Amino acid sequence: MKTQCELLVPHMSQYRDFDDRGETRYLPYLMYFHRTDYRSAVINTDRLGFRVARGAEGSGSVATAPARGRVRLVAGSSAALGVGATSDATTVPSRLWTRYAPSTPWLNFGGRSHSSMQELILLLSYRHLLPEVDEIVILSGFNDLATSRLPKWQVGDNGAYFFCGDFFEAMERLRRRDRGRGRRRRERRGERVSPHTAAAARDPAEIVATALDLTSRHLEGYRSLAGPATRISYVLQPLAPWIRDEPAPQERLLFDELDGMSRQGTFTEMFGQIATREVWSLYSEGLRVACEKQDVSFVDLNSLLAEEAPKDSWIFVDRAHCTDAGYDLISRIIARQLNLS
Repeated sequence: MKTQCELLVPHMSQYRDFDDRGETRYLPYLMYFHRTDYRSAVINTDRLGFRVARGAEGSGSVATAPARGRVRLVAGSSAALGVGATSDATTVPSRLWTRYAPSTPWLNFGGRSHSSMQELILLLSYRHLLPEVDEIVILSGFNDLATSRLPKWQVGDNGAYFFCGDFFEAMERLRRRDRGRGRRRRERRGERVSPHTAAAARDPAEIVATALDLTSRHLEGYRSLAGPATRISYVLQPLAPWIRDEPAPQERLLFDELDGMSRQGTFTEMFGQIATREVWSLYSEGLRVACEKQDVSFVDLNSLLAEEAPKDSWIFVDRAHCTDAGYDLISRIIARQLNLS
């Protein structure tokens, strides 16, 4: 008997293959990025790992960008990448390029599972390959909030990131290897040898404050790196619990099944603390203020989707990623709110 995922979103199996942890590319400074030259009917990447975007008269990516001319970028995390879209042509950058703002090519600059720090490092690492950049739309927000829940020693000065536990465990193994006799002497004396201790659950207001501080600093970095001629906009990505209390029928089937299949716990168990309307409201208003200080336009897709998405319309494949219809609606809203052409 087929699962609901197999029946409703069979293409998601391609994203699971694309995101296979056994095939992770570990990169200096950035930590990890997408598989290169990946080919499928659903998602394709260039020689650097950037997803291909489709326009009305062709396609493009960071690796194939022209040396001259002008481009626009959709940066951010997995929503910008387009996880959930059935093809490269139905992601936000492709819908903007094809239909809603086609005057200048849009490139997909999204990074799967990236924090705002990683998003900034990605731009720093590959900006030299691009011609003049007219516009950067950052479609992001959830990852900074989610990783700000982690213990303070993991968050550190520049923010935590997904899978950072793997990094700290690997580094601790190196410490044990290199400390040798000195470590063993300290262990025999009963001294604590690791600086990493588990943290108690953090208060939601503290989580939001941490995420806002990081995002604000990294937006300042975007502004410095992009220069005054590039318009920067920050778009808070949609999250299903932030938009409506009751999901669409197809969403309910998928959400319940994904909760039952998860080895890490249900979505509520993992993210329920930050998936409330109260946290969304606090976070959204804080982002608005931070964007104003950096001369960055701000759009909250959650409030707009709550108003414009028809009741029971199927817009999510999981609680953080959209269907083709969802991404198309998001693209239309972004173009309208930012006066794109």
